[in-house]
Amino acid sequence: MAKFIVYHTLPTPTPIPAAEPVGKATKKYSTPEAYWVGAWIQLDEQGHATKICCEWDAKDVESIQRVLDKVLLEIPGFPVDGPYPLMKVDSEVYR
Repeated sequence: MAKFIVYHTLPTPTPIPAAEPVGKATKKYSTPEAYWVGAWIQLDEQGHATKICCEWDAKDVESIQRVLDKVLLEIPGFPVDGPYPLMKVDSEVYR
């Protein structure tokens, strides 16, 4: 499977508990063709989420988009930028 990345720039800083329904919905709708691996969350000074960067394993962009479409039906208006192809590089490669 290929790797992809999806960004979510939140319009206002959001407490982590308020963002959890998105993660639960994404996990619920993930499929063998598009599987949400995990996320990095950029925090502000108060510890609220400002940007979420999600890593996916998927057959293709369309497979991820089908999952995201279901998530957006459950959580309308959630910002989505992507999916984009991703190449992950460990620092150990350059040791």
